[in-house]
Amino acid sequence: MSLEIRRATHDDYEAVVELTSDVWADRGGDYIPRIYHDWLEDDDEPHRKTLLAEVDGEVAGLVQAVMLSSDEAWFQGMRVAPEHRRVGVSERLNDACFAWARERDATVGRIIVFSWNVAALGAARAGGYEPVTEFRWAYPGPDPDATGPLEVVSDPSVAWRYWTDSDARTRLRGLALDPDESWALRELTRRDLERLAAETAVFAVVGDRGVSGMTYRVRTVEREVDGETETWAEYGVGAWDDLESARTLCAVVSRDAGELAVDGARMLLPETAASVTDAAYVCETVSEEADFVLEVDLTGYTAGRTS
Repeated sequence: MSLEIRRATHDDYEAVVELTSDVWADRGGDYIPRIYHDWLEDDDEPHRKTLLAEVDGEVAGLVQAVMLSSDEAWFQGMRVAPEHRRVGVSERLNDACFAWARERDATVGRIIVFSWNVAALGAARAGGYEPVTEFRWAYPGPDPDATGPLEVVSDPSVAWRYWTDSDARTRLRGLALDPDESWALRELTRRDLERLAAETAVFAVVGDRGVSGMTYRVRTVEREVDGETETWAEYGVGAWDDLESARTLCAVVSRDAGELAVDGARMLLPETAASVTDAAYVCETVSEEADFVLEVDLTGYTAGRTS
């Protein structure tokens, strides 16, 4: 068997469509064919690399690596053709990602795996990844007139002060939605909040006992919902102390999304009994299943370690 790892190109589109044709067929199909051409890196994007595996000249696998910060890498879109599984394709793709990231001084690489995707969870553990945290989404409905019981300020320093000592930060291991890469998590920094306060929005809840919650808007995105394109606002993390703070935070997200006139909003939550039940009580909807984040320590990486 001849196995080659190379850069994916636009000319590989039809082969990638075939590769992903049976992925998540019962859940609306794979997203990669819809975004493939935009997903591929341009020559002036050295922080991103899309890799393709060929077995005897036939496309057998795909993955993308992205540097999210100076030392945090993110790996996404791993796909392996059914007929080429358990023959080393995923291991070689992992190894190529790890080597690429390590060359760029990454000390850690992370991935998301849906909790229902048992096969992918097993493959991730076999590839050297360790579990880090889990999260869900809250979906506050856009409403420009929404109000909460507590005061809200748009001060990144206040929001950062809450985040540093919050249970949410502990549970999420400091991770929240990346400001630039969709569906990616990295360590949230004070500089991120300062930047987002200027570019999008940062909110902190303040009550009688001081700051008691925070969130930030990372972006608006277009999503395919039931065959139609909708615009959604995404909020990088929702963290709060109690129900009043949760109610206020969900209200400010609803109001912000409503003022943007988007079709929907979602806010990342740590997967804890308190956060999920609070959100179920004060927000319109919470996702039914959690998503898992796993990571691999790249500081001692050596080629072939994934096998």
